[in-house]
Amino acid sequence: MIAAIYCRVSTEDQEKEGTSLQSQMNGCLNKAHELGCEVSEEHTFLETWSGAELDRPQLVKVRNLIRQKGIQALVCYSTDRLARNPIHIAIIAEECERRGIQLIFVTEPMDNSPEGQLIRYVKGYAAQIEREKIKERTMRGKKMRAMTGKLPAGSHAHLYGYDYIPGNGIGEGVRYINESQGHWVRQMFKWLIEEGISTHAITYRLRDLDVPTPSEKGYWVESTVHKILTNPAYYGKTYALTQTYGEPKYRIKPDAKRKKSGRIWKPKEEWLEIPNVTPPIISEDIFEAAQKQLQRNRQLSKRNAKRQYLLNGHIYCRKCNRSFWGYLHSARRGDKQYKYRRYHCSGSLKIVSPIRCANRTYLADYLEDIVWQQVVKILSQPELVLAELQRKEQEAKANSFLESDLERVKIQLANREKQKTRVWRAFELTGDEETFRRDIAMLDREIKSLEKEVSHLEERIKDIEQSRTSVTDIKRACELIKGNLGVLSFEDKRLALEALQIKVWIDGIFVTIEGVIPIPQGQIVPMPS
Repeated sequence: MIAAIYCRVSTEDQEKEGTSLQSQMNGCLNKAHELGCEVSEEHTFLETWSGAELDRPQLVKVRNLIRQKGIQALVCYSTDRLARNPIHIAIIAEECERRGIQLIFVTEPMDNSPEGQLIRYVKGYAAQIEREKIKERTMRGKKMRAMTGKLPAGSHAHLYGYDYIPGNGIGEGVRYINESQGHWVRQMFKWLIEEGISTHAITYRLRDLDVPTPSEKGYWVESTVHKILTNPAYYGKTYALTQTYGEPKYRIKPDAKRKKSGRIWKPKEEWLEIPNVTPPIISEDIFEAAQKQLQRNRQLSKRNAKRQYLLNGHIYCRKCNRSFWGYLHSARRGDKQYKYRRYHCSGSLKIVSPIRCANRTYLADYLEDIVWQQVVKILSQPELVLAELQRKEQEAKANSFLESDLERVKIQLANREKQKTRVWRAFELTGDEETFRRDIAMLDREIKSLEKEVSHLEERIKDIEQSRTSVTDIKRACELIKGNLGVLSFEDKRLALEALQIKVWIDGIFVTIEGVIPIPQGQIVPMPS
């Protein structure tokens, strides 16, 4: 009988400790062997994810196996490891029952008898209540600590310009001015108010003066300077519980650990002020003057000019992998001044990186024209576009197990790294250099091969994800182009670029255009000298 194992922990700390997931897996394997089940490496699913959610990457793979009848049994350590919500447990149990798959738990009986169903429900319900209690106790503890005049522990307690003393005793749980950092905080406010310079210019000045950053490594960035200049804690106003978690506007990785991983500001009336925990470095008048100057700087910023750049967000540099941005270039010839829209690599700005990218700037009209010509060629043939979409959808279905393959290879790679550590320890004990060199060379070859396989699988998964574009959006873009080719607005063109997920790559010699639909002609366009 073929079985799958599913193990889960809720936090990365538990996973890093190497105990919880490993002990669950050992218990599940012993149970499976006791029942005469076979468990392969590709049918072992481990993940770090909240048990309150049903939409978990590894659990989704398990449920796909259940629907396809790829296994005869599913082994979990306990009901609360499978899910915290009893309704979710019931859903998975019903899916298994409908397809004749046994659902087995290591720590408790689980059958279709009324008693088993009662145990399943009560355990799941109790686990859900415990999770809510933990959440409520954590928030209550933070609130009580703040109300007693102590900063809630965590990274937010540490602030540039101050030293934080943790603890609950007298003189603990509060900030103290760090005079060396506090000097630079005062300087930032002084430069902003007295000289009227921008946060951009302040960032440059801090770099030129070799001022240590808050982390004491790396270099100053503009966002850090802006946070300092807008934080009321510097004049003694300290607030806690100002943010909550919600769905982020943008997600870099579709498989992010938590669904609600975006920080959202609460209404200001819900903030909790903590008096006398942050001594002021500047006065309230200075802080208010700084906010007014920041507002003036925003109003005078050249970036507020109403210029349209069609390729913003779609154009990238092959040399440094950063994005290109549109800007207005001014040039004087004799008594006349000319202005041109251009694109430049953000890596060429010293504010972004001390090592400037060597890629050059490009005329916006030229780039936008050649890219749009290629897009029009595609969207003028909707039948080819839709045929290509259907082909990609079929390809995606045929490669539905790529993610499990990737997980398997990553586990193998991690095992090889652990083996290298063991080889080093054996060498330290025995001093057998010949065996050490042979084993290390073999492991290095295997690691290199596995890393290539990971890279290949990740590329294939990425290609499949990009192909899952809404067919409705593509059709709309095709109809828009075909019927109104000569009168499209800027917004209509942007819609078409987004529908096709157009990416433009520039290496200084060629312009390469990529998208959901391969461009049959003119994919690589040589740049003029």
